[in-house]
Amino acid sequence: MGVVKAAIGDGVITFLWVFCASCLGAATSAIAKAIGVHGKATLLITISLIFILLFVFGIIGGALGGASFNPTATAAFYALGLGGDSLILAAVRFPAQAFGAVGGALAVIEFMPLQYKHMLGGPSLKCDMHTGAIAEGVLTFTSTTVVLYVILKGPKSMHMKNLLLSMSMVTLVFFGGGYTGPSMNPANAFGWAYVNNRHNTWEQFYVYWISPFVGAISAAWTFRFLFPPPSKEKSA
Repeated sequence: MGVVKAAIGDGVITFLWVFCASCLGAATSAIAKAIGVHGKATLLITISLIFILLFVFGIIGGALGGASFNPTATAAFYALGLGGDSLILAAVRFPAQAFGAVGGALAVIEFMPLQYKHMLGGPSLKCDMHTGAIAEGVLTFTSTTVVLYVILKGPKSMHMKNLLLSMSMVTLVFFGGGYTGPSMNPANAFGWAYVNNRHNTWEQFYVYWISPFVGAISAAWTFRFLFPPPSKEKSA
């Protein structure tokens, strides 16, 4: 029953995340136009919107028993020995997140106003495959390291944690935009790849699944090396 609940929770929250995150470009554009903001100043709007999303999704995730919308986060916390997931549970959660992402992508396409539909489409490869795989791996390594440090070692204030995560997310998307989109979330990438009929390609598997998992797990191992957990003797 715990496995089923976890899968449902992950599917629901991933559906909601992909739907909401895909609206960030349109929402930023609409708000910037309404208040007369142009250029790089619009990044402040995006950071504010992501801040709100992270706050809301933190509440939703808690209400759903610790549901996650990113498979790499699930893998990273498993590699750290946190979260209590087994390999069987992880194997069930990943497909649930992927199916949730497909639903979110299809839903946002259906409900997005026509003038903003050109902003949809999800991450896509803008360089050769190997460069894209390296970029996605490095970006996911960096994002996972930031997430682990902010959540486990960062400020106690939840608002400050969300602000730091929002700023790092926008920064990484900015630098990775010319390579892979970027995604740093295999479920999100799969959802949009399915919509665009690219989900069964080697590019999708290699760049948007293998590389992010390698990056996330490497980040978890590096974090564990730099910040080893207290030994049982000391904790006793």
